[in-house]
Amino acid sequence: MDAELARAARSGDDGAFAVLIQQHLAGMRAVAIALLGYVDEAEDVVQDAVLVALRSLPQLRDPEAAGAWLRSIVRNNCRMLLRSRRAVPVAEPALLMPAADGLDPAAVLDRAATRDWVHHAVAALPEPVRDVAVLRYFSDYSSYRQIAELCAVPEHTVRSRLRDGRRALGRVLRDTAAVAHADSGAMATATRHEAEAAIQAGLHGDLRRVIGDRFHPDARVTMAGLSTGGMSVLVPMMDDTLGAGVSLRLVHAAASGGVVLWEIEFLNPAHDPQHCPPAMAWLHTLRQGRTERLRVAYRPAPLD
Repeated sequence: MDAELARAARSGDDGAFAVLIQQHLAGMRAVAIALLGYVDEAEDVVQDAVLVALRSLPQLRDPEAAGAWLRSIVRNNCRMLLRSRRAVPVAEPALLMPAADGLDPAAVLDRAATRDWVHHAVAALPEPVRDVAVLRYFSDYSSYRQIAELCAVPEHTVRSRLRDGRRALGRVLRDTAAVAHADSGAMATATRHEAEAAIQAGLHGDLRRVIGDRFHPDARVTMAGLSTGGMSVLVPMMDDTLGAGVSLRLVHAAASGGVVLWEIEFLNPAHDPQHCPPAMAWLHTLRQGRTERLRVAYRPAPLD
């Protein structure tokens, strides 16, 4: 049963995903309560895990182990919370829908066009909160440390913005439950095509045109949390990388509102396999369809 539901959910069946969550929600909560010992924090971690699972369905390699996979997401969230816990609780109890509505995350997800609904809700968040929500729920740069580096803020700010985002998501989801939303699948496909076209243009020596077309002339650039001189540093940096024989491959692209994320893998030449780190992320903030702020972060090679 789990395997059939997981395969259907992975193919885009939101109803199957909702049933899968419903079947394992008690076990997910049990893991959270056992590790945290606080019911409020446990509910918050489970809610977060539901959204992470929705974004990460393509990574579920063994549909037979869907329940264990869901519990492992909860377990990882709990460990991150325990490592970062402060005197003030990281988050207040806030399910996707307020408790007064009598709905939990599984019930929320058991709606038509769930992904479109969630994408619409994230797009409605205030910009700083939307940035961390997009990274947390729609990218592989989803740990607190990675989000903090890419957004150039402390980790405790990431946690507080995610807390604020969960509260706001609850309100937006409640208010827009009956509204038809844009097709998030079509938006994701368009975003990926745009990213792939930009990368291919760069690989063929047309990076300056891409920069001119996609970026405002006064766009700001931040690398690894540090401000740079703006777009003037980007072209020579990429020219140097590509001139060394490094190629690029788009791994993932996501968009929500005025935020666009590209995750790009470096393919180093055989004679210099350590020239670049394994991957990088470009987080674009758009104004009138063009990037006015670009934040770049690199994924380091794993330690031996």
